[in-house]
Amino acid sequence: MQGPSSPIQSCAMAETREEETVSAEASGFSDLSDSEFLEFLDLEDAQESNALVNMPGPSSESLGKDDKPISLQNWKRGLDILSPMERFHLKYLYVTDLATQNWCELQTAYGKELPGFLAPEKAAVLDTGASIHLARELELHDLVTVPVTTKEDAWAIKFLNILLMIPALQSEGHIREFPVFGEVEGVLLVGVIDELHYTAKGELELAELKTRRRPMLPLEAQKKKDCFQVSLYKYIFDAMVQGKVTPASLIHHTKLCPEKPLGPSVLRHARKGGFSVKSLGDLMELVFLSLTLSDLPVIDILKIEYIHQETATVLGTEIVAFEEKGVRAKVQHYMAYWMGHREPQGVDVEEAWKCRTCAYADICEWRKGSGVLSSTLGPQAKKAK
Repeated sequence: MQGPSSPIQSCAMAETREEETVSAEASGFSDLSDSEFLEFLDLEDAQESNALVNMPGPSSESLGKDDKPISLQNWKRGLDILSPMERFHLKYLYVTDLATQNWCELQTAYGKELPGFLAPEKAAVLDTGASIHLARELELHDLVTVPVTTKEDAWAIKFLNILLMIPALQSEGHIREFPVFGEVEGVLLVGVIDELHYTAKGELELAELKTRRRPMLPLEAQKKKDCFQVSLYKYIFDAMVQGKVTPASLIHHTKLCPEKPLGPSVLRHARKGGFSVKSLGDLMELVFLSLTLSDLPVIDILKIEYIHQETATVLGTEIVAFEEKGVRAKVQHYMAYWMGHREPQGVDVEEAWKCRTCAYADICEWRKGSGVLSSTLGPQAKKAK
């Protein structure tokens, strides 16, 4: 039964061109919280992987989704004056953006440059993973769909969910799909934690669900990427409950208008939840007070659970040791690319097997240059200020 405490999901109602831009952001904190995309890069034995190292390099011209040739020399012209954040018109990054950098930074860059390259079979796997995540969420609560037409409404939905989830975690000890956000190295980073719950010992545990197309655990390179992802979730969540995240930072990065009145549908559901608010700023004030005054602890345990998609069989679990110094060092390195301080990097030759099913292998200048980025591919690295 859907009640006032049921988590809310936004439904963008866009009619004008301007509103279509808004609707693309209307998911607010939406994040790719699964790793099936990289499932296609897993190989069943290292010998097959190593055979790929000496493959001939691809052409620097390939066909786009409309069968028109893409010339890297053409679509990379003049990009040295903009950082990737500016070039891709990004207000913030997802946790999974940095996690995929941990797999192959150049693949992440190509994904932003050429978003139409995702193969249908990979999209199908992602849809399956999303369905499993949704089923898991519905085990705990119903979802209420609320129409939104502005980005302020969309983010208000996520703030309402945070306000509903905090007391639920404290009283019931179990929540799913918790939004997180925070400024990291000058960039706003957002994401969604799969699950938070308290253990029998009273420790706060983060559980990340990863579904697998094949009934086998991933290779170490995949586990490394997953471990970094959950470590980032802890890094951001801990900062939120410790009062290190500010409304001013969020407004600065997202360009939200806190004084803008909320839509009638959002206001109606806010009242059902017991919140008397009129604007996004009102909600933000409640959220930040709730985060810092609720006595929520930092996350104690990070756990990754791998499940077979077809049978729902648990293939194994991974307990992640959080190393803050190492996480910060990686974040600083990855953010340097997004801020335009350096060019994107491909994988080392020892990991060239990752290129096997990469959608961008045929146009990858890193492969063509045997591990050296062509001057036609990336922007010249800006000097860090």
